[in-house]
Order: sequence, then C-alpha cells, then structure tokens
Amino acid sequence: MSKIHNNPTINEEKININRNAIEHRATWTGLTYVEGKAAGMDLEQVIRSAICKTGQFHGAGYKAQCKDPEDLRSFAEVFLPELGLKTFEMEVVNLTEDDLMIHFHYCPLLTAWQKQGFDDETCDKLCDMAMDGDRNIAKAMGYDFHLGKTLAKGDDICEVHFFKKK
Repeated sequence: MSKIHNNPTINEEKININRNAIEHRATWTGLTYVEGKAAGMDLEQVIRSAICKTGQFHGAGYKAQCKDPEDLRSFAEVFLPELGLKTFEMEVVNLTEDDLMIHFHYCPLLTAWQKQGFDDETCDKLCDMAMDGDRNIAKAMGYDFHLGKTLAKGDDICEVHFFKKK
C-alpha cells in the first residue's frame, strides 16, 4: 500500500487546466523512464541531463526578469505567480532578501505518476529527477538549494528552499 498522500484541496477550472498540462508532461517523463528501464536501458542520466538544462534555461529567464536577482524577494515575484502557487498549493513560509522557503502541499507530477500505477520507489526517483529542474534554477540564479521533505517520500509537504550562497 502506498504511503504517499497527495490530494489537492483547490478545485478551480484554471488551476485544473494547468495541473492537467503538468500531469501530461510528467506522464511522458515517467513512462519514458519506466519503459526504458523495462527495455534494459538506464535513462536516468539522460532524463536528469534534460531536466537540468530545462532548469538552467528557465533560471536564466527568471534572472533576466528579476528587478534585483540578488534579492530572493525579487526572485519570488517572478518564480511564484498566483497560478503556480495555487497549482502546487504552495505556502511561502519564509521570504527575506536572503532566503525563500516554500512548502508544497500538492504535486500534479506526482499525481501523474500515481495514475500510471508507479510504485512509491519509482515516484520518489522521478520526483528527485524532476527536482533537478529547481536545483538548476537555483544554480542559474546564483543561489543554493535544499530539498527537505517530499510528498513522494510520504511526507505531508515538499520543502523547497532557495537561499543565498554562504
């Protein structure tokens, strides 16, 4: 039995459309990984590399949009639009010039993988691969990044932490 609890509480048309689009893309990634594994291929590094490049691309875009890329409050304005906040049911638990801590209470990527019937271990692996995008957004911004608890590990939240390099 799965230890993962990933249930949305927000049910709005615009949010659901966005979640469906994210689920669709996550389904491709998940099925590519699982089908490759079933065929005897180890696609993890290929997928991670592609996700890292995606994070670097988006991170450069966020940096260009920030009024002050050195200030995480400026980054949060660009990185956390209302649609994204509601899609992932994010809670900003700390926001200062040097620190941004976000708790995610729902993940449509994880929902996609659960719908495919992937076991908890595979969901956790796919989650960690997906987080390479955020890790590389942080890198492109010049920040450090820490992933704490995750829904895919059975925790009640995902802890995503961006902070200035020490």
